[in-house]
Amino acid sequence: MKLETALQNRSGNKCELCGSEDSLQVFEVPPQDNSNEENSILVCNTCLSQIEKKAELNQEHWKCLTEAMWSEVPGVQVIAWRMLNRMRTESWAADLLDMLYLDDEKLSWAKTTGDHENDGSVDLHKDANGNTLQQGDTVVLTKSLDVKGSTLNAKMGTVVKNIRLVENNTEQIEGKIEGQVIVILTKYVRKQG
Repeated sequence: MKLETALQNRSGNKCELCGSEDSLQVFEVPPQDNSNEENSILVCNTCLSQIEKKAELNQEHWKCLTEAMWSEVPGVQVIAWRMLNRMRTESWAADLLDMLYLDDEKLSWAKTTGDHENDGSVDLHKDANGNTLQQGDTVVLTKSLDVKGSTLNAKMGTVVKNIRLVENNTEQIEGKIEGQVIVILTKYVRKQG
């Protein structure tokens, strides 16, 4: 049986963390050598984007862990422990963490990513006004920029369409100006409409 089918059957075709039935996908709880029913879970896009720190942590959403943390599925237990640790400054999350028991093997797995040491804050690409930038957005330059290694001068007000987010640096995006792909600092752009 395919892993996704097995997870759908196990979860009743619902997110194994919050119970949502929208946009479900298999999430392989890191780190792992080979995915199986023990270390993979079925999650919705809302849970996944927050687990992977691609969206702000919505603490109200994670109150679903009050029930999910009691799951017998090791992958669900590990993610519940990691997410509760991100919110450990909240009294309700600290209370749940005190009740959640993981045996030594699962606790070791939960700690391997070091995710529990983070405070849950998410670094997102933001423009000069603090608006969150997404892949494919259109931005406007708020300052004239000289492009290093080129004679190109990108004037203030230049529209840059279909931007790419630089993966490991939230202060940079890539965009095409006059046929050249350049790196632009997010503090010099404003998201358009």
